[in-house]
Amino acid sequence: MAVEELKYSIQKHDASTLHYDLRLEREGVLKSWAIPKEPSEDPSDKRLAIRTEDHPTGYAFFEGEIAEGRYGAGEVELWDKGSYVPIKWRKNEIIVDIDGEKLAGEHVLIRFQPEENPKNWLFFKKKGK
Repeated sequence: MAVEELKYSIQKHDASTLHYDLRLEREGVLKSWAIPKEPSEDPSDKRLAIRTEDHPTGYAFFEGEIAEGRYGAGEVELWDKGSYVPIKWRKNEIIVDIDGEKLAGEHVLIRFQPEENPKNWLFFKKKGK
């Protein structure tokens, strides 16, 4: 049985602050997280990832300018793109196998302090993968 590959991208978004938007296709939308620092392939680098609203799948590979006055106004550059295979997708832990141009291998999103701030996650590459 073939494993379904889903859309994956990271957009460098120079809006009110420079950040990176992680997009993972799931259930017909892009699940999205804003990452304040550039993602890393070093497993010792943990990045804060703040859960944001879902986006339409057609937005996965968008590049360009979002007009002033609109939500997310600013320049959007496609920083990485490709596909991913979900390994584990739970309420507080997500593991995906990314096949991107910059990031590759198993990456983890883990929610920390879910009761205090459910939008805060950590994003990092899994050791040895």
